[in-house]
Amino acid sequence: MFKKILIANRGEIAMRVIRTCKEMGIKSVAVYSTADAESLHVRFADEAVCIGPAPSSESYLKMSNIIAAAEITNADAIHPGYGFLSENAKFSKICEEHEIKFIGASAEMIDRMGDKASAKSTMIEAGVPCVPGSEGIIPDFKTCIKVAQETGYPVMLKASAGGGGKGMRAVWKEEDLQNAWESARQESKAAFGNDDMYMEKLIEEPRHIEIQIVGDSNGRACHLSERDCSVQRRHQKLTEETPSPFMTDELREKMGEAAVKAAEYIKYEGAGTVEFLVDKHRNFYFMEMNTRIQVEHPITEQVVDYDLIREQILVAAGVPISGKNYIPQLHSIECRINAEDPYKDFRPSPGKITNLHLPGGHGVRIDTHVYSGYTIPPNYDSMIAKLITTAQTREEAINKMKRALDEFVVEGIKTTVHFHRQLMDHPDYVSGNYTTKFMEDFEMKEPED
Repeated sequence: MFKKILIANRGEIAMRVIRTCKEMGIKSVAVYSTADAESLHVRFADEAVCIGPAPSSESYLKMSNIIAAAEITNADAIHPGYGFLSENAKFSKICEEHEIKFIGASAEMIDRMGDKASAKSTMIEAGVPCVPGSEGIIPDFKTCIKVAQETGYPVMLKASAGGGGKGMRAVWKEEDLQNAWESARQESKAAFGNDDMYMEKLIEEPRHIEIQIVGDSNGRACHLSERDCSVQRRHQKLTEETPSPFMTDELREKMGEAAVKAAEYIKYEGAGTVEFLVDKHRNFYFMEMNTRIQVEHPITEQVVDYDLIREQILVAAGVPISGKNYIPQLHSIECRINAEDPYKDFRPSPGKITNLHLPGGHGVRIDTHVYSGYTIPPNYDSMIAKLITTAQTREEAINKMKRALDEFVVEGIKTTVHFHRQLMDHPDYVSGNYTTKFMEDFEMKEPED
């Protein structure tokens, strides 16, 4: 087992990893930028190393600085969390070259599954249902026209190196195809330095449902059931729940089998998710695989009583998994609390938290790195906390979330607390009748005095 793990991340996920390290008797090393000197992860780790100034390109993305921090503290493993370098094949390879265990996917695995076109062709080989569309990269616009005609409109153009909705265009008729092709390629080139495009059938009334999987070094994998991540804004998740209100026992079994098949086919090692689009007829199609821990992993932990960070560490140390598939016994919902103003198009709201009261009580979990007096820097993702409620039924979990949101007080900055409170009362959310298009018609109501 590892003696010391460096966490190459910040904020709540760094705190989350530190807690499990302490429970396992493993020393932890925090890294931080100058903007994060007062963050809780710096205070609670056994050691802390400053790795650069505020810009992430000069700190959390600076591989040489992170490797140097690991070497001077004698860390024998690095946990990347999510975001930053968590799915960077080069960083995974550098860790291996320095004989530091990267608690995540191998460079080969990241390359194979990180490129969406490559991932899709791999899943087709594995027999996992995939959305109809192009076989790999589309070389030119002439081919693009042909593939669209064969697939059938509407279609979705996607950047092969894309993420966060960049380089994506929905096309409903052929006369709009060329403009979409050109603008998507330009956006992808600017964002990722790569303008390779592929095409898929546009799934109408889709739900975004992912299956949590864990694989070990022996090639075995298991799943921990699903999470419904359909409530999104600009392809960024806002809230998640498990089990999905759209799920049936038959669909869960089929999707779980497909996810395990995908993981075992590529001999995946570590925690990851296989993400699917599910249409209104409950047909499901592979979308992508995330080769890291997800922001929303706590709701899975709550309903199956399973520490995913601990399992990541054990698998990285060579411990085999049980091979058991898990079915949720409870219902859990996560609301991402962001430092954003939902009344002004979710504009970021960095600044000093002048007063903070966190909710508590039975079935309430909060993962956060902030406190009263903490200043949220403008340099990073705006999420400041994850509020998770867990109960016997979905109705009880929603009611518990309403109560917890009513108790959640953050002063000095704007947050999405009021948005989530309104969401919990929305008839379509309460009934479970929502898709990835839900936020397009959602209107914020000004709070009453």
